[in-house]
Amino acid sequence: MDMPNLRWWGWGTLDQSYSLDGRPAFWPTLQQWLELPDESIEHEIPPVPLNDISLPPPRLDNASLAFLYKLLGKEAVRTDKQARVEHAYGKSYRDLVRIRAGYIPHPPDVVIYPADEEQIATLLAWAADHDIAVIPFGGGSSVLGGVEPEPGDRPALTLDLARLDRVLSIDPVSRTARIQAGATGPEVEAPLNARGFILGHFPQSFEFSSLGGWIATRSGGQNSIGYGKIEHMTLAVRVVTPVGIIETKDTPATAAGPSLLQTLLGSEGTYGVITEATMRIHPLPTVQDYRGILFRSLEDSIAAFRDLMQSPSLQPAIIRLSDAPETAAYAVMSHEHHGLRHLANRLIAGYLKMQGYDLTTGSTLMLLGFDGDAEWTAQQWNLALELCADHRGLSLGRMVGKSWVRERYAQPYLRDTLLGHGVMVDTLETATTWSNLIHLYEAMIKAMKEAIADTGGGPGYVMTHISHAYPQGASLYTTFLGRQVPDPDPLAKQAQWQAIKQATTEAILAAGGTLSHHHGIGRDHAPWLEKEIGAVGIEALHALKNTLDPAGIMNPGVLLAP
Repeated sequence: MDMPNLRWWGWGTLDQSYSLDGRPAFWPTLQQWLELPDESIEHEIPPVPLNDISLPPPRLDNASLAFLYKLLGKEAVRTDKQARVEHAYGKSYRDLVRIRAGYIPHPPDVVIYPADEEQIATLLAWAADHDIAVIPFGGGSSVLGGVEPEPGDRPALTLDLARLDRVLSIDPVSRTARIQAGATGPEVEAPLNARGFILGHFPQSFEFSSLGGWIATRSGGQNSIGYGKIEHMTLAVRVVTPVGIIETKDTPATAAGPSLLQTLLGSEGTYGVITEATMRIHPLPTVQDYRGILFRSLEDSIAAFRDLMQSPSLQPAIIRLSDAPETAAYAVMSHEHHGLRHLANRLIAGYLKMQGYDLTTGSTLMLLGFDGDAEWTAQQWNLALELCADHRGLSLGRMVGKSWVRERYAQPYLRDTLLGHGVMVDTLETATTWSNLIHLYEAMIKAMKEAIADTGGGPGYVMTHISHAYPQGASLYTTFLGRQVPDPDPLAKQAQWQAIKQATTEAILAAGGTLSHHHGIGRDHAPWLEKEIGAVGIEALHALKNTLDPAGIMNPGVLLAP
């Protein structure tokens, strides 16, 4: 039921990693950027062994366990240490520093794997009667505390949807597909691709996250410009709530009052359990042509990005613009070459500098791509290259695109390595209009750098890319690195992170950015939600919560702060 060989203490599976072999510039440059002590580079601190972790005993009595065994079967009810540890946290920095240290004071008391909606409905009714919290769980890749049990005395049950993993039907005429919520990215795409279709949702967590999790958090895939965010892809949903099943109608549009569908999207398991959805699908493209474009400045590249998005003739699948620090990081991460390839790279670097471009000192790199047939994509590229040239953009060809596609799902593994070497690394994301983009970018970066320094993180390193764009604006996705506080207590590391998170979030909201563009709310953003939607909006969400979940058992503390 669970994906085998998972890293319970980090990202992905044990047989995968982000190899630093052949990247000789990485550690020396990182040490310089962060002013890391030599011992941090030379010695890696591993996570505690699973056997050394002590968990509080499950709080369910024998009668409760007997009920669950009868309802689900013993193989679908787990109280063992590994299952409880794997479902205790998501994958944020705060989660990982605690789990690597073995600090898990509030794990779920039991993890269950229902096989159908009937089992889920029976379970929710039973949990409401017994005051047991229920946490829906997809792939567990939440980075905002969306799957962590709340502190307190109430028992918590994690409901893992891994057994609801099928594409139930495909309608090629209407171009829709009914899919169960527990299906992971590969489990969604493989059957669709075999029939000549694609959903097109490719978050960095694609291999491990699930359809239900995407819908519950309003996720955005890396190709959202071409295929839309998950809320644009979702035609209808079925949700099992503690008071009954909600099923929205699978019509392309409706004027039947306020949209219940849009209310359920982004609800993060607080109203019920998403069990399946009807999704809009697209013909599988025959060509995916992704290339790199280099610009002399951030201003030039943002102007080109905006023109690409506002052009009536262009339909890009992906645009991802790295600022100068992220562009420099990509250069540092590149593989070392020898012989003729090394000589060619030196000649290319010399040529770029002569033309006013430099990957390490100010230039910005755009990844631009089109999905479609060969003739159409060629026409799109002719128009796009002409537009980029108007903003002094220089095409670097397909090599950049191929490299990005090759490593697009591997980069999160690097975070595990960095954590072992005393490096703090996390991300924040937001979005705003084009006219406010530079103002928000500058305010966010300034607040983040100051907070890193103020919390003992050293000079830090902050890098941003712009993506998930629209004709009206775009998303900013920022990664920050700094030195971890030397205190081995994971709560000290959490406090350092929390101070940076708070300062940056306050700066984002003050500068007109949204609280979250595609990561959701979880526990971490819940304290700021009222600033985003207002006091009346919060009251409305509480009223809906009280209607659909009167006992308050569904993912308490997530989305709506206690």
